[in-house]
Amino acid sequence: MAAGARNGDNGTVKIHRSTTPVTDRRNEPHVCVFYLDAFGFDPGQSVSWQIKSWPPTGDRAVVASGALALDSNGGGRTGDMTLQNGHYKLFWNFTGEHGFAKQKVFWVACAAPTATPTPSPTVTPTTTAPSPSPSPTSPALPAPAPTPVKTTLPVPG
Repeated sequence: MAAGARNGDNGTVKIHRSTTPVTDRRNEPHVCVFYLDAFGFDPGQSVSWQIKSWPPTGDRAVVASGALALDSNGGGRTGDMTLQNGHYKLFWNFTGEHGFAKQKVFWVACAAPTATPTPSPTVTPTTTAPSPSPSPTSPALPAPAPTPVKTTLPVPG
């Protein structure tokens, strides 16, 4: 069937966790890493999408956007993505839509990384035998000065 030969506004888009199979048709509005998954649109239809921060998180500013060419079954998916924790709204636009873009509101909530406590090194006191001290030695005394010898010589007489 040629693109545009059907109604044009007949598909649906879902928010999926990154681990959810693309064939799963349920919407998952609470995610961390996620992708956008399209079902039942016209074959080969082109889609543009925007994700806006949404109250209470943000002021409706565009935080992500892209385009996607759907396959011959009218399906397709984006790559995996993530946003800062918060509330968001997806706007899914395509040629042939009647009225407003398809929309999904969702929450991104990624757990804060938990710090793994680093174990303190275990200090094991070691007892070592004292090393033998050198036996004390007296400082060498200087050699005694020679004692003067008195020599008496006979006086001639």
